[in-house]
Parts: sequence; C-alpha cells; structure tokens
Amino acid sequence: MNVGPMRHRAGPCFRINRFMPTQPLVFHTSPRQVIAWRDGSPVTVRAFLAEVARVAAALPPGGHVFNVCRDRYRFAVSLCAALVTGRISLLPSTHTPEMVRQLASFAPDAFCLHDTADCAIDLPRLRYPAEPETTEAPEGEARVDDDAPFDVPQIDPARVMAYVFTSGSTGAPVPHRKTWGFLVANVKAAAARLGLTDEEGHAHTIIGTVPAQHMYGFESTVLLALIGGLAFSNRQPFYPEDIRSELAAVPQPRVLVTSPIHLRALLASDAALPEAALVLSATAPLAEKLASEAEARLHAPLIEIYGSTETGQVATRRTAKGATWALFDDIRLEARTDDNGAADEGPTMWASGGHVEVPVPMGDALEMLDAQHFLLHGRKKDLINIAGKRTSLAYLNHQLNAIEGVMDGVFFMPDDSAHGTREGREPVTRLVALVVAPSLDATHLQRALRERIDAAFMPRPLVFVDTLPRNETGKLPHDVLAALVAQHTRGAASPAGKAGEPAEPGKAALSFTVPADHPALPGHFPGHPIVPGVMLLDHAIDAIGAALARPVDGWRLSAAKFLSPAAPGEALDLAFDTQASGSVRFTVRAGERDVASGTLSLTHSATNSQEGPQP
Repeated sequence: MNVGPMRHRAGPCFRINRFMPTQPLVFHTSPRQVIAWRDGSPVTVRAFLAEVARVAAALPPGGHVFNVCRDRYRFAVSLCAALVTGRISLLPSTHTPEMVRQLASFAPDAFCLHDTADCAIDLPRLRYPAEPETTEAPEGEARVDDDAPFDVPQIDPARVMAYVFTSGSTGAPVPHRKTWGFLVANVKAAAARLGLTDEEGHAHTIIGTVPAQHMYGFESTVLLALIGGLAFSNRQPFYPEDIRSELAAVPQPRVLVTSPIHLRALLASDAALPEAALVLSATAPLAEKLASEAEARLHAPLIEIYGSTETGQVATRRTAKGATWALFDDIRLEARTDDNGAADEGPTMWASGGHVEVPVPMGDALEMLDAQHFLLHGRKKDLINIAGKRTSLAYLNHQLNAIEGVMDGVFFMPDDSAHGTREGREPVTRLVALVVAPSLDATHLQRALRERIDAAFMPRPLVFVDTLPRNETGKLPHDVLAALVAQHTRGAASPAGKAGEPAEPGKAALSFTVPADHPALPGHFPGHPIVPGVMLLDHAIDAIGAALARPVDGWRLSAAKFLSPAAPGEALDLAFDTQASGSVRFTVRAGERDVASGTLSLTHSATNSQEGPQP
C-alpha cells in the first residue's frame, strides 16, 4: 500500500512518522542538506524533491520507464519521479537496438526518458523536461520557496522500483525485480559496512566513474546517496584529467566509486591527485599492488565490493590488506550440490539472509574460510581444464596484468569447434590472449608469463592490440571480445618483434615451450633430454591451426626437416607463412638457431571446401 507524501512546514529539520509501514524516498535529516552537486554547485534536498515533483507531473502515460539520462542528477530525479508515480524503471546492461526490442517485448507500454538532443532509441521518447527559468539563488542552488510545504514521499517497501537486466544463457535479457524495501535494506547494510552513516552532519559526496544504469553504479552512486543521506555529483568523469577535476570540484569528504580499468588509467600518470575519504571498486577483481598504489596516491582506504545483480552487495574486502572477503553481518553462504553443473565445478554457494529475500545461487567459485569469510576464485563458467590442469580465466587475467609494462590484457577461450580435432583425440583447445603493452615485445612477455602460469595455459596466440573495447564499467562483453579475437587471429597472430608493429602480409609468429615434466619426454634421452621431433610438429600444427582458426585435419604434412635439437623448457618461436594456394610453410627457432621447418598442404577435401570467399 502506498501511503503517499507527508506534508509539514519547513523548519530546521523534518520528521518522518516511524510507525508508518513505508520508507521515505530520501533519508536526509534536513531539507537544507545538500543531496547533489550539479557542475560544482550544491542542490539541497528541498530543491531536489521539488524537481522530482516537476518531472513526475510531466511523465506521459506508460507504466515502464527506460531511463537513459546521462547526467546523473537527471537520472536520479527521473528515477524518483517514476517511483513516486508508481512507474517501474528498466535498467538493461546495454542500449543496443536488439536490447531495446527485447525491452519493448517485455514492457509494451515502455517509453524512453533521455536528456540528449540526438536520442534515436526506437521507443516513444520524452526528453527530460526543460528547467524553468529562475532567479539566481545563493551558491548556485535552484530557487525554491523556503515557506513552501515540504513533501517527503513515502514508498511502500513492496513496490517494484526497477527491473535490472542481465544477459541470459540464450542471449535474451533476464529481468531481476528490485523492490524499494530490498534496495533500502541492501544500501543501508552497505552504508553501515563502509562507515558512511552521517552521524556527525558531515555527509560524504560521491563521484562515480561508472554509469548510473549499471547495478553497481545504480547502488553506489545514486541509491547510496538517497538512502544513506549523502550527496552525489552529476558528472561521470571518464578520463584521468576529468576524474582529477571532479574530485577537486566537490568538498571533502569525497568517495570515489570506480572500477579497476578506470583506476589503472588514473594512476598511470604522476600527476598529483586530490585526496579522497574512501575509494570503492567493483566489476572485476583488483590487484593488491594497484589497490596499495591507489590508497597511497588518494590518501584513502580502498574497499572492493562483492555481489551480484540478483543479491545486491553482500561482501567487501580491503584489497591492499589481503585477498579475504568479509560477508555483511546478516548474510550467509551455504554450499549445495549442483546437479545441473559440470562435475568438476564443485558445489554451488547459495547466498541468503539479510536483505537477500530468497536464497540465490552464486555464479562464482568461492572457498569458505569460516562462516563470514571466503576467497574468490573467479566465475564458475570461467573455470577451464586443459591437459588435465584446472585454473580460471580470472586468475590468468590477474597474472597477465601484473606483469610490468602491461597496461591491459585479457585471456579468451575460443569455441573448441573452431580448432577442429586431431584423429582419435579430443578437440584441441588453445587459449588466446590480447594485450596492450606498447613497451614490451612478444619474447619478453612470453618469458614473463612462463614465470607466472603453467605451460598448459600459455596463450597461442598472444596478440598485441592498441586498446581493448571495454564498456563504461570496464567490462569486456563476451560477444565483443569474441569478435575482436576472431579479427586478430583469422589471418595472423602477433609478431615476434616489437609490440604493436604489423606483421608482414601472410606471415605470423607464435611462441611455445615444452615443459620439462611433459610425460612424453622420459627416454628422450636420459642425461641429455631433447624434445622429440614429432612433439615439435604437433605443437606447430596445433598453434598454426589455432591462429588461422582452421581445422588441423584439413592439412597434411608434405615436408619436414629437423635442423638442431630443442631442450625441454627452452623458449621456441614459430614463424609461418601462408601461401596463395592455402599451404603453410613454417620454421621453429630457439633464439637465432633453426630447430625445425616444414610445409603443410591442404588436403583434397579441404581444398574443395575452401572454394569461394574465405572467412
């Protein structure tokens, strides 16, 4: 039941009837308290709620609002206007035309509320209502009559505020219902854990580099201000200079809500940074070294947040102090056997208690240390098994990005079907890695990786790129990453020379190592072990097949020479040259020494299947 707004005359503070079965729209203690900063100017709670009422009156018919306002203040006002009028906000992870079509199917009465002149979203559209002209108020605040009745809207906790969408396994967006009561309980628990309760009248101001439409940004840059009694900045700074400027534009105490990719870019320069009171990070695991540097440069503790779209925030950790996560006080994790999951993934952890309304399965591999503490080993779907050895893509990404000189990097597991099968064997699986490292060459980077990860997980190929296509939250959508990998591995892998230099047409280079403990080595030869020639050819053929995304059974070995022995553990470089006929000539080298060479020719069936345009 919605009780509706309470009215009383303005005074030094306002009161809320605690016996009412509702929750207020804002939890600030005074109508004169600052709730937002708009381009460096403060906005009080009174002015904010007056703006909410103005926008609410302008909303068209329709029960669902696709809120794409880029200005965080306008987003928050529109969100609240939808809530007080009984409308539900739709918050998908992307704004692609296909996603918009899915939203229209889910909510046929949806309209788009935006704040740009060039919005082309294919829904009925309403541009954020133009603000009325006002006489200038002190300190830049929009003028509001101090004697006007002060309305604090009261919201039924059971009212659905938003549907937050995640990508389903079939590609269709999955809606997750968020009630006002759930969000209030979640954000209150987070504010208490982070020490952001305003008990002394010194409210923090939140600066967010992440968008308000994403679950993390929604909770930590908008709701944390509304429910925690804090203030937020309307801007979404992206580049390091913009982040520095925005930190300097609002008063202390400041909270920087960001992601690892934004934080890494911010710390890449030696420019002095304004101090913060707290730094929050989420969307991807943060390296301890980067967290320590952030704390030193911003003179503030850095807290990582763990949770999911389904559960909201459930745990935190002080990353610079260790890898252990601490659950919120009332949250529990329980292991349950997952009959539908892979046998080697282990039991699924279910979250319950506190603000989590019903038990929710977590998609991560979690190791419980005790009832309230755990370690995170990455997404369960990111767990990989190669040659009987298991690890996670998150672990490999962490090791890659920890290498000095690597600005950004990611491992990718291609679809096994792209690599074909060897006769009588399982499908050949080869990891690919994309890396931004302009100061490194392939040989140096491969050597550094071998010191950190098992040889079974060495990327083949390792591709140097200028940048990775991360979205606003710093994530790499799987379909975008898959397309980038296909683009860079279809013709040639990364060159063996200087990073970033283009390979010669039709030529490419890879690197690999046969580990000393490989089971095929015993007997070749005791006291002076060498890598068998057939193993060199096996690695070469598999690597070339992975780089060209062609089934390896489409070739036959038409020529091979063994020029010098290769030792176990020795770094080997594979160079190959694709011919117009489709055949491939290759050479394996150890430093400047040629080890083996050969030619792969297309089989008759492969030649017939490749007539016409090539992928």
